Amino acid sequence: MIVNGSEGALDSQDLIDFDAHWMGRAIELAQAAAIDDEVPVGAVIVRRGRMIGGAANQRESLHDPTAHAEMIAITQAAAAIEDWRLEESTLYVTLEPCLMCAGAILQARVPRVVFGATDAKAGAVTSLYQVLSDARLNHQCQVTSGVMAERCGGMLTEFFAAKRALGKK
Repeated sequence: MIVNGSEGALDSQDLIDFDAHWMGRAIELAQAAAIDDEVPVGAVIVRRGRMIGGAANQRESLHDPTAHAEMIAITQAAAAIEDWRLEESTLYVTLEPCLMCAGAILQARVPRVVFGATDAKAGAVTSLYQVLSDARLNHQCQVTSGVMAERCGGMLTEFFAAKRALGKK
């Protein structure tokens, strides 16, 4: 049995299926972001089998450099449970969190993070830094990486290829 921060005891296959289900929801949010000309990243926070926060990147529409999917989802989840401590929750995100988002994850006490594609240029979980597992900090997270990675990474590749073809930033 595997003990998951948000779901209690699940066997390996049940956890894989559970993670794929919620990553699928994060992918749906990311796809909607791409339609809105936002970088296609989606995030979902699940607690006790229920989504308590979910968002896509909104940096362009909000003109806010901090409006990453994870940041918005964390804010929504904290409001939903009326507590800044998101213990017993799992954050699902299509792209490896950046340094800012990793910091927010730690501050919110999220015990588990599941992400899809790695981010070689800004990833702060496994790629450039390992912030969520740094024993020098007062909180660490269990991390599962590579869930539906090809699909998550493919959305980003297609989005930026289309941007380059149009000569947009």
